[in-house]
Amino acid sequence: MISTVLKLPCGAVLKNRLVKSAMTERISNRDYETVKGHNRLYEDWSATGAGLLITGNVVIDRKHLESAGNVCFDDENMLPKLKSWAEAGKKHGNHIWVQISHSGRQTNRFGTGRPLAPSEVQLKKLGLFGKPKAMTEEDILKVIKRFTKAAQLAKEAGFTGVQIHAAHGYLLSQFLSPNTNLRSDQWGGSIDNRSRLLLTIIKEVRKVVGADFPIAVKLNSADFQRGGFTEEESLEVVRMLDNEKIDLLEISGGTYEKLAFFTMNEEDGKLKESTKRREAYFIDFAKKIRSISQLPLMITGGFRSYDFCNEVLSNGEVDLIGMARPFITNRDEILDFLKGKLPRLENLVLRTGIKQFEDAAEGGFYARQIIRFSKGKGLKINMSPLWCSMFLIIYEFRKAMSKKF
Repeated sequence: MISTVLKLPCGAVLKNRLVKSAMTERISNRDYETVKGHNRLYEDWSATGAGLLITGNVVIDRKHLESAGNVCFDDENMLPKLKSWAEAGKKHGNHIWVQISHSGRQTNRFGTGRPLAPSEVQLKKLGLFGKPKAMTEEDILKVIKRFTKAAQLAKEAGFTGVQIHAAHGYLLSQFLSPNTNLRSDQWGGSIDNRSRLLLTIIKEVRKVVGADFPIAVKLNSADFQRGGFTEEESLEVVRMLDNEKIDLLEISGGTYEKLAFFTMNEEDGKLKESTKRREAYFIDFAKKIRSISQLPLMITGGFRSYDFCNEVLSNGEVDLIGMARPFITNRDEILDFLKGKLPRLENLVLRTGIKQFEDAAEGGFYARQIIRFSKGKGLKINMSPLWCSMFLIIYEFRKAMSKKF
């Protein structure tokens, strides 16, 4: 099953069911443009044989970066470089989609001290995030236009689809969550109102890209926080997305405060027994989605064995298998895995032994590997977990300063 084609509702065809899901590249130049490293990264990932590659966060606003090394799709003058990136990424007959995002309150202080967000609810983590300003109606309308323009530029550049990022605590996820959306106007309150921004963006994007261009959405199953976005609310949003006829729904979970997509299946630093039996992190929630929607469905997180991937595809539990970290640690093995020559991709876990640093160590390790790959270097396993946990803060500061001066 993993090697079979998938036809999406818009008519686009993926050559197989394996997807490299989004991982932030962090390598843009000082003008937030792509560099040769983007081409090198995605040409190499294209050679893995995966049917679809999804880029890391491409932001719509230079003041609201997820990372100081983000690319920002906001200027037609960037098209020559964007076209080069798109061509490299689809070199082996696969799709390459742009993940479009706005960080909202998760924009760190190196980008802005007062980020825009649905409400003035500050993210308190390591002192890295300023108190946000509640968005005005004008701010919200500008965001809708920026998402739309980014999608239009993606299509003009030759990318074959877009993914709208409404998970992991970024701006659209912030609007969906009652923890971060305290508004009393048409953009807050009920789940219908909290979903309005996401649904409006989808409608506007569809107008500019046309009926035959794939639009995907990345959605949290839950925030995994008390009072946050729940599974029940997520299912309500899925019903709304069903009506919008999107082409793919990717399920994930968590925010910067609770990085479920890194460590949700662990107890005391060890993999839960339930996860060992059923690899994928969000497979139980996928079953709930299947009961209410037939949208093409993708889960990212936990998939490692060839047999299990084929099992869940054959059972119709998901339509696509999303992987991220294996495209770094097992990049040279993906092709054999797809062909069934390799039964399992071994999981690499990096831990400091200090609970508060674990997510930062994971993030730093993989960020460093991507930067190495972009320079044509290979995988380096023997990295200090503690140094990796500090890497992102140091790198963000240096990258941000290089763009300001």
